[in-house]
Amino acid sequence: MADPYDVIVIGGGPGGYHAAIRAAQLDKKTAVVEVDKPGGRCLNYACIPAKTMLHTAEILDRAEHSAELGVTVQGASLDWEALAERRAKVSETLSGGVKMLWDKNKVAMIEGQGSLTEDGNVAVGDDTYETEAVILATGSVALAIPGVEFSERVVDTWGAWSLPTLPKSIAVVGAGASGTEIASGYIRYGTEVTLIEMLPQILPAEDKDIARVVERVFKKQGIEVLTGTPISDVEPASKSVKAKVGDRELEVEYLCICGGRAPDTEGLGLEAAGVATGEGGKIEIDELQRTSNPKVFAIGDLVRGADLAHKAQEEGVVAAETIAGVSTHPVDPNLVPGATFCEPQVASVGMTEQQAKDAGRDVKVGRMKLGGVGASAVYDDRDGIVKLVADAEYGEILGAHVVGNRACDMIAELVDTIALEGGYQELARISHAHPTISEAVLDAARAVDGWAIHQ
Repeated sequence: MADPYDVIVIGGGPGGYHAAIRAAQLDKKTAVVEVDKPGGRCLNYACIPAKTMLHTAEILDRAEHSAELGVTVQGASLDWEALAERRAKVSETLSGGVKMLWDKNKVAMIEGQGSLTEDGNVAVGDDTYETEAVILATGSVALAIPGVEFSERVVDTWGAWSLPTLPKSIAVVGAGASGTEIASGYIRYGTEVTLIEMLPQILPAEDKDIARVVERVFKKQGIEVLTGTPISDVEPASKSVKAKVGDRELEVEYLCICGGRAPDTEGLGLEAAGVATGEGGKIEIDELQRTSNPKVFAIGDLVRGADLAHKAQEEGVVAAETIAGVSTHPVDPNLVPGATFCEPQVASVGMTEQQAKDAGRDVKVGRMKLGGVGASAVYDDRDGIVKLVADAEYGEILGAHVVGNRACDMIAELVDTIALEGGYQELARISHAHPTISEAVLDAARAVDGWAIHQ
């Protein structure tokens, strides 16, 4: 039997490393079991590499279209090898930072594949570690579409962001957050992009008004957007992929499937440890992240709610605090913002207008185009909108939706307002710095009652 620990976290991604550090802060002897690198998939193969690639796409696009801003750039071009090196360096830096934080907080790292034993301890290879509590934080894995397997030419999101050379053409299947980000990045690299979505709108989880804005901008950028379109007969070859898209044939260098993810529970020993799962293989938990086994907690993509790193982080903190017996605040999945880093960015929290109506709520809606505020002309950010969905009787904000170049930063204010039970009436009276894009939030709140100043 190996050395015992108070808390063992299986998985060192965002949720796992937050959980481990918080447990250590609360004087728990803590270890993290990680089969790969500190930071898990998010830091090394998903969120961070993707945003690094998207930042370069933004810089390249600005360089190529900055003449009207008074900056003439000659010969701007993309160095694919240098970009790949920077992507790897960014991930390496942040992964090293996670390891440094573990060391600082005296969190041990156990390398290998962790699994639960029948009595709720943790096995790694030939060693078994006794522990008072386990936090499962292994994240999720990419799903292909029925009848299609991943290969050299049919790739998942990491495969798309780590292609050996810049492709001349790519088709992206699935226009959710990951799919729209890949399409948005590659069109600015100069690749011919086809974005395919079986449902009636891109960004299916977002409010329809927000999705319309993004689709319009995508088409203006040159992305071919196909909604309500099935894909079949996928045939990868040595240098291309052929597929039937709707009623036409499509041939591209690469096909990227962004059709969803599944909880990564294979090999965890859930059944042996008495950890119950439910719909979609998600682990069943209570509001404090406890599973059906009193020793075992689960967070992040393994449990209910959206598969988002920031949700996993907060759930990791809740799990650690619950284990330590200190007062904590459960994560409300309805207050976890969505953030999509395409161009323009999309961020949202709460219900869409249609969801609120379907729930039987009597709603009032305020909309404000970013182009209505002065900062939009200054910062060349005119395509987006802010949309608020409010309860008609009391003014409770039921949902907030933003599209624009700074949307993923702007959403925090709206999350805070909802969490603190503020209504649109309070938001309409809060002074916002001028000139900033956030002034659109102020006028959107005022627009609910029809008195927005700038429209």
